[in-house]
Amino acid sequence: MKITDLIIDKSSLGKRLWLVEVVPAYEYKDGKRTDNITGYRYIVAMPDRGLEKIGIKIEGKQIIEAPEGFVEVTFTDLEIFIYWSNGQPQIGARAKSISLVNTKS
Repeated sequence: MKITDLIIDKSSLGKRLWLVEVVPAYEYKDGKRTDNITGYRYIVAMPDRGLEKIGIKIEGKQIIEAPEGFVEVTFTDLEIFIYWSNGQPQIGARAKSISLVNTKS
């Protein structure tokens, strides 16, 4: 088994995810970035992990605007995986969709 075949349990990120930023994700050809936007990377802070951040890529159109400050969100079909960049293992994440968590009772 290769390390890149492992899928990390999404509970590793903690119970809450706070959306803090949204950035375009670009297509790459021959190792170079093109101007073609393939989706968006939703940058979330993980309060259960000391506010470390991770970008979660969703293909297609932007679903949620970047908040002023942060909002709690949840992801549909979230996957966390390992990939190699410049000879070093990196952590990546992707999902099918994102939605706001309703914090009002």
